[in-house]
Amino acid sequence: MWLFVLFVAVPVIEIGLFIQVGGIIGLWPTLAIVVATAFIGTSMMRAQGAMAMNNLRNSMGQMQDPTEDLAHGAMILFSGALLLTPGFFTDTVGFLLLIPAFRTMTFNYLRQRVNIQSFSMGGQGPVHRDDGTIETEYADITDQKSDDDGPSGWTKH
Repeated sequence: MWLFVLFVAVPVIEIGLFIQVGGIIGLWPTLAIVVATAFIGTSMMRAQGAMAMNNLRNSMGQMQDPTEDLAHGAMILFSGALLLTPGFFTDTVGFLLLIPAFRTMTFNYLRQRVNIQSFSMGGQGPVHRDDGTIETEYADITDQKSDDDGPSGWTKH
């Protein structure tokens, strides 16, 4: 139900803002502002996205929890969609999501509201010891030979 309200409320807010701003400054300046915010937002999103991707790589390389970096990346992606959508309300929310402090505040709010029951990533995975050694299981498949060393059935004529 809340999604339906959101899909109805956002366009109504945008239309109202277009009428108000257009009545004050005129049609062409209003359209120029909408186009300018799309270009400015796209360049800001690109820079913030590159920074978020770098932070994600660093956290993965240091074997740290990448949850917050992934959330920041998702919020930056969402802000780009909002900034490309014409409108003053969506542009405001999109620009807010490009501010790292606002994203952190949003992430912390969402983290308090979400309850994760369980999480797994397929199998046991490697075990990391304190001395930096990584223990895992593997199978050597280089010694396995097939019965027929000829060409495969795919290449026969």
